Amino acid sequence: MYRALLITVDFRKREDWTAEERSMELSELTGSAGAKIIKTMIVNRHAPCPSHFIGSGKAEEVAAICAAEKINLVIFNNDLTGTQQKNLEESIGVKVIDRTQLILDIFARRARSNEGKLQVELAQLMYMMPRLTDKGTELSRLGGGIGTRGPGEQKLEVDRRRIRDRIARLKKELESLGSRRGMMRKRRDKFRIPSVAIVGYTNTGKSTLLNAITGSSVAVRDKLFATLDPTIRKLTMPNRREILFIDTVGFLKELPHHLIEAFKATLEEAVEADLLLHLIDASHPKAKEQAEAVYKVLGGIGALDKPIITVLNKIDRVSPEEVVRLKDLLGAAVAISALNKEGLGGLLEKITRSIPIFT
Repeated sequence: MYRALLITVDFRKREDWTAEERSMELSELTGSAGAKIIKTMIVNRHAPCPSHFIGSGKAEEVAAICAAEKINLVIFNNDLTGTQQKNLEESIGVKVIDRTQLILDIFARRARSNEGKLQVELAQLMYMMPRLTDKGTELSRLGGGIGTRGPGEQKLEVDRRRIRDRIARLKKELESLGSRRGMMRKRRDKFRIPSVAIVGYTNTGKSTLLNAITGSSVAVRDKLFATLDPTIRKLTMPNRREILFIDTVGFLKELPHHLIEAFKATLEEAVEADLLLHLIDASHPKAKEQAEAVYKVLGGIGALDKPIITVLNKIDRVSPEEVVRLKDLLGAAVAISALNKEGLGGLLEKITRSIPIFT
């Protein structure tokens, strides 16, 4: 098992998330990847060091910590260039990855369908391409372990041209799969079955809600990005109208653009849905900021013009006063506990009232 040191570099910019809060999310991501967190660090800098990101002196300090604590993996909560990554590994003496590589690894672990695996590989290759231009960057570094799943495990020893060819083939395959899904959506439209996509920050309980509403048994895990592949279930509403509910991939603050690009076909389910359920974890201290991150991604994929019902989930974990506060903060919202199936009747009624408006 990897013994990890997590480093969050704070450039003292005014952000909604403090360095401590960003570090906490990195810890959740690392836990989802299966590594044991030995130590976390917050490094303050005015600007990144071009060669070592945190500076050569701080890199030597990190090397001493790794040697003393028997740490064999350092994860940066920032994106590194290929040169910075190589120099840091040489100075520290252990494997170094950045936040994007960590997220790509989690996606590689979670992908189950053929399309999901293709999307992850595409994202990994798109991440890898610009790093091949950095001096000393070698594909052989993708030897296995956290941050190296997918192409690395297939021992790819290819040059830029072959990677570009592979990216082109993957995009063509995904386009074909997307066309097939588009035909399925046209069939749904033909039979006038409206669809409701459940969207939200990762680990807000989307799969739990899908199970609670439709009586299905989609796997639920208290981990980030537990669901990658969209899951569709049909439900007959109280007014006897059939509706399709779609569970989508979770969003994240500053979700790497490689992933958004690669998962556009999957995210089309949200773009094409008749109604969006925006699920928010009422128990999370950064609920408002998570909601804003979701809206940013929805805007990026062109889905903000959809009717949206805001849903506060996990109200069993907070006080009634906190629910009222969040409703005032986030606007009109339906409060539920998907786990305890509390408030689902009111949610279904609101969905039923909303569907006739646009179908």
